[in-house]
Amino acid sequence: MRSRLPEKVTLGILLLVISAFLYWLHFLIFRDAHHIFIYLLGDIAFLPVEVLLVGLVVESLLGEREKRNRLEKLNMVVGTFFSLVGRRMLEMLAQKDAAIESVKPFFVVDASWSRKDFQHALLGLQNYSPQLALGPEDLEALRSFLGENREFLVRLLENPVLLENEKFTQLLQAVFHLEEELHFRGDFATLPESDIKHLTGDVERAWGYLLREWLNYLFYLKEKFPYLFSLAVRTNPFKEKWSPVVE
Repeated sequence: MRSRLPEKVTLGILLLVISAFLYWLHFLIFRDAHHIFIYLLGDIAFLPVEVLLVGLVVESLLGEREKRNRLEKLNMVVGTFFSLVGRRMLEMLAQKDAAIESVKPFFVVDASWSRKDFQHALLGLQNYSPQLALGPEDLEALRSFLGENREFLVRLLENPVLLENEKFTQLLQAVFHLEEELHFRGDFATLPESDIKHLTGDVERAWGYLLREWLNYLFYLKEKFPYLFSLAVRTNPFKEKWSPVVE
């Protein structure tokens, strides 16, 4: 059984046949081969320029547009994470970090913040070392919360769009690893101090990523979605008294 020609090859042959037919028709009507060859050579001479315009300029513009679309999808995923998991973790862990006061001004974001303010806050976090003090009840609360969202975290890790953002992927991996570590433990009250220290290190790793990505997410909302940014500012878990009510 003979294999069919690929559709693109068939289309190419058809277009060449149509072109040859039109040139032949032109010759039958005007009997001017000289004129035909002048324009044929001109069209061929323009081909490299056409390839340049289509291959480099147009495709570059389309590539940029596609990249922006992928980033929009990525930020939608990031927003879903912070709505369902990230913000609650910020609430749970902020009060357990003994070192948070030293960097707290970097997180009290308000409507007046500019790009420079966000950049300054991110720079201020570069040398920050969390000092979490977690007891058995804190680890149990984390295990329960992350366990409830395990399927959601798995789906996020399976999302190919996250490959566009390495840092957010690191955050997800750290949170998912933490969930697994907590899942396999029994009664936290019976764990040795060495294991509590190990688990605290896992929490601190996820906490560090979470703080940085939260600032990045707030900056994105500030730039693209002011109404979502307004809600995030009003419900900022680092404020002493936050409220969703607009005053």
